[in-house]
Parts: sequence; structure tokens; C-alpha cells
Amino acid sequence: MNSELSSLRVQDVGEQGLLKILHDYCPPEIIGDDAAVISPQPGQSLVVTTDVLIDNVHFSEITTSAEDAGWRAAAANLSDLAAMGASPLGITVGLGLPGSVCVSWVERLYRGITDCLQQYNTSIVGGDVVRSPVITVAITAIGQAYPHRIIRRNQAKVGDAIVVTGVHGASRAGLELLVHPELQTSLSEEDTKALIRAHQRPRPRLDVLPILWQILESHAFSTKLSPVAGMDSSDGLADAVIQICRASGVGAVIEYTQIPFPKAFQGWLTNEQILEYTLYGGEDFELVLCLPKQLAEQFVQQLDKNARIVGRITEGSTVLLHDESKKILDKVLSLNRGFQHFG
Repeated sequence: MNSELSSLRVQDVGEQGLLKILHDYCPPEIIGDDAAVISPQPGQSLVVTTDVLIDNVHFSEITTSAEDAGWRAAAANLSDLAAMGASPLGITVGLGLPGSVCVSWVERLYRGITDCLQQYNTSIVGGDVVRSPVITVAITAIGQAYPHRIIRRNQAKVGDAIVVTGVHGASRAGLELLVHPELQTSLSEEDTKALIRAHQRPRPRLDVLPILWQILESHAFSTKLSPVAGMDSSDGLADAVIQICRASGVGAVIEYTQIPFPKAFQGWLTNEQILEYTLYGGEDFELVLCLPKQLAEQFVQQLDKNARIVGRITEGSTVLLHDESKKILDKVLSLNRGFQHFG
């Protein structure tokens, strides 16, 4: 972008001028009408999710570039589709902007969105732009799933194993390193970059779904309702397990020593900080799944080394954190310590 264009403000180009710029980030055969037309494959259900990001609530110029804000916005929605067992078809973007925002910032935001979407063969298929006193990015993602493969929160059963698809606490650690740069001196450059990237460029776990379906089909679940309950851990591991248990009318025990977290935490964080980051840090976008133990063991074996069985579903309604090593006392987990918008 030349210097003349980079100095333009949204108010300089107006709504139609901005839309003309943003159309370059969308497939021309889909956009241009009042709504996008997307055809799912025969026999599949549409899955729709919406996520809203607000400047200085979900991102800020201190911690997040425009490109990273775009990536995170797209990733959050794709992660919700993955948590439902769906594959993405496209997204729409609702953008609220003050007129003083630079057009170049908006383009960089869209570049980040499309960079993320291209990893999963997905496109922006529409949206809206309005004047707003604060930058707001509202994304609606559309996916498709076979009805018998849809993953819901209310399917957990007593005896199920609880699986996480990767490490927890990395995004929270990356945020802390960005907000408090002096902490970076305690870590290697490699670890610092990895943790910051976990916060700025999270990866939705759509990649694990084909492995899950293959295992289920090998056990003749291909024409039955999925025996899997789950959601993503965008609001923290503790939140995900508690939400699943509430929806399913069950309890759970999580084994502290089995929760995977970045190796960099050892010697850098205290045990209490590790506990806080892994359980309540949020925005790791891993999947938390409950399924029969035999299937869970096969599933974990086929994923990378950071996937773990971290607990089991129990009778009752209590979600308990247990530590076989006795380094910490048993704790009853609640939603009170996790992020709540109006808490």
C-alpha cells in the first residue's frame, strides 16, 4: 500500500468506498447480493455460530496487531464449529468502526482474517460495515455436519474419559508476556515467541475431527448418535468441564498431574500460577471431549503428545480437581474464577 492510501481514514472513503476495498477479500461469485447462498452437502445439517470482539475488551494495540486481531476473531468462530463437530463453509463479518480508523488498519484486520481462513479452505462470504464509537468485530461462521456426528455438551455419561486435545495456559502466559515485557527476561527467546504466538495466533482444532470420526466409525458408531460430548476451552479448561457437566447432569474428577501445559512453565511459574493459567486462563481453543474410555485412549494415541486424558465423568454434580501427587489439596472447581463479561 502506498503512503497516500495508508493515510486514508474510513471517513475519507465512506461506506461504499470501504466495501469496495473489502470485497477483494471475498470470493466474487458469492458476494454482491443481499445475502450469500451456500449449499451444504446432501444429508448434512447447517451449524451457525457468532462471536463478537470489542476493542480494549478482547484485543488492544498493546497486545494485538490488526492482523492478529483478525486471525483471533476468525479462529474463535472456527473453534466453535470444531467443538460442534462441524466443518466450515464460510463466515460473515459485521464491522463497527469509528470514522477516524485508518483504512490500512481495516485492511490489515481482513488480511489476518483471511490468513486464518485459508488454513481451512474457508472464505468471507459477506457482512456489514457501520459507524460505531468503538471498534467491534462480529463474526458469524457457517458450517456443516452430519447429524449423527454433531457434538453436544449434554452427551457426557458416567464413566466417560475427559480428553483435551492440547496444552492449556499458553495463551494466558503469552498475554502476560505482552502486557508485562519485563517477564520475558525469565524465558528463552524461543519460549517467549511460542507463548506469545499461542495468544496472538491460536489454531482451532478442526484437524482432530477426521481422526475422531475414523475411530467412531471403526466401532460401528457411524449411523448412531455420537457418543461424544464436548466444547472448546476458549473460556478455560475448568469452564469447559463444568459447562459439559451441567448440561449432562453429571460430575467430574480432573487429575491435576495429567493436565498438559507448556514446558516453559516449569521453573518460571509457581504451582498456583500454573493451576490458574491452565484451568482459568482461557483462549487456548483446544477441544475438551468426553467419550468412552476405550475410544478416548485410541483417540489420544493418534493425536500429538500434548493430547491427554485428564479425568473422568462421575455421578453427582461436583467437578473436583484431584492431585495424586498430593502437592495440592483437592479443590471443587467453579465458574467464579474464570472470565465473565459482567462478573
